[in-house]
Amino acid sequence: MPVKYQVLDRFELPADYSNSRPTIRWFFWIVFGDLLMSSWLPGSLWRRILLRIFGASIGHGVLLKPNIKIKFPWHLCVGENLWIGENVWIDNLAHVEIGSNVCISQGVYLCTGNHNFKIASFPYRLGRIDIEDEVWICAMVRIAPSVRVGRGSVIEFGSVVYDSIPSGMIAKGIPAVPIRRRDIT
Repeated sequence: MPVKYQVLDRFELPADYSNSRPTIRWFFWIVFGDLLMSSWLPGSLWRRILLRIFGASIGHGVLLKPNIKIKFPWHLCVGENLWIGENVWIDNLAHVEIGSNVCISQGVYLCTGNHNFKIASFPYRLGRIDIEDEVWICAMVRIAPSVRVGRGSVIEFGSVVYDSIPSGMIAKGIPAVPIRRRDIT
């Protein structure tokens, strides 16, 4: 009999997994919140209010561009003067914390969960993402679970970040690696 690499009908959520909100609130987020956040209607104020209503912690001066997707706003905490560009997806099955004066450019994907491919039932593997103050995540970057991007770092266009990046570094590539210090003149 051949080896079964994936048996998806045996998938179960981990015992410690919870979207941490009642099903009805989650339902309303999917129907109304997610739909409105992903719209092309202009303005950030109403997006900030909507995220706060659904449990996100949002600082002052946060600029949210159209067509942003956030899976669970109650797992999101952001500082002040944050910019989030168009088509950003925060796939936050686990907590995402983003500091102040951070720029997350267009098309960025933050992923806090994937599957354990070493187990046939394909269970979730979750890990929070922390982006410290004064970081720039350039367009089309992908950040994997359990990553911390240190203060003042830059992740260059199209990079895929699997491991944490130290403070004050410029990182690029697939996988992203620090290539030099970020010098400010």
